[in-house]
Amino acid sequence: QVQLRESGGGLVQPGGSLRLSCAASGSFYSINAMGWYRQAPGKQRELVAVVTSGGGTNYADSVKGRFTISRDNPKNTVSLQMNSLKPEDTAVYYCKAIQVETVVVGVKDYWGKGTLVTVSS
Repeated sequence: QVQLRESGGGLVQPGGSLRLSCAASGSFYSINAMGWYRQAPGKQRELVAVVTSGGGTNYADSVKGRFTISRDNPKNTVSLQMNSLKPEDTAVYYCKAIQVETVVVGVKDYWGKGTLVTVSS
């Protein structure tokens, strides 16, 4: 079993910054990619940013230049630095571990439980 624990959400004013972190734990050999997704009220979950084990990154157009994803492979953690936050960034942010090579059940994806980010004055 693999667990993802997110932290760092909260309330921030427009233009402010937040940093989200996610740590993976459990019985696995490797994680191919780790990413952040978000889901705003009434909307579908969408990709925010993803980083591979090799350091390659991909961002949603809406966050390019404002958000930065980073990963610590030995610690199995991924972070999302969010700057210049806008009200439309308000959502529940979910961490995802993609193509996790587990000890027992083979290769699977895993989701965290989510952390709420609210951007409001």
